Amino acid sequence: MTNPSLEYPIIRTGGVDGLLVNFGDRLSEPANRAALAFRAAIEAEGWDGVEETSSTLVSCFIRFDPLHLPHDVMKAKLETLVKGRNWFDAALPTGRRYWRIPTVYGTDLAPQLAQAAAAAGMSEAEAVTSLSDARVRVQALGFAPGQPYLGELPKAWDIPRQSQLTERVPQGALVVAIRQFVLFGVSAPTGWQHVGQTAIKLFQPEADEPILLRPGDEVQFVATDAASLNNMRSDPNGGATYEMIK
Repeated sequence: MTNPSLEYPIIRTGGVDGLLVNFGDRLSEPANRAALAFRAAIEAEGWDGVEETSSTLVSCFIRFDPLHLPHDVMKAKLETLVKGRNWFDAALPTGRRYWRIPTVYGTDLAPQLAQAAAAAGMSEAEAVTSLSDARVRVQALGFAPGQPYLGELPKAWDIPRQSQLTERVPQGALVVAIRQFVLFGVSAPTGWQHVGQTAIKLFQPEADEPILLRPGDEVQFVATDAASLNNMRSDPNGGATYEMIK
């Protein structure tokens, strides 16, 4: 992998107490890898005055205490770290997990499978095989607590968003567009096509770890049937299991 653009990384100001390290102007595997690896590197540095880090699809945000760590000092630290290696080739963070999440494809639980399959040039059966075989990365969390954007899917799934919004999909809905999945943590409108349904609760505020998935985790949405999924609804994890990635 190489730097997708010689312009990047770029360090930008994000308010009086924030800096944003941007690794691209569009999603790519190297840019996402860089954002995840850079955030992990900052966490490992343990700099006094850094209060929060977070990653997006292609960037890393750092919030700091400017009274303890002046803006110019923080920026200089980031510049040194940025120049220290090619982040687009960096190893992904340790501690990542490989999740298998039971998913019903199609039926009345996920009624847009047929049209999504047609857009991808597949039969419904081929679409289920393609989607359930895919092992995708949690590229970022956003929109709602714990809600992941996952990818990339095979090129056939570079299908557009809908021209009209679906008024509402339920919690646990799996939707697809532009070679990505989004797994809904709450019931909400969407312009993506609803192809699968899970029973997972991504945000569990009463749990020791309220956010279930982490950026960098990998996920496979394993096909199951409606009766089996219904039996999993009493489990907050919706039957999902994981193993550590070595």
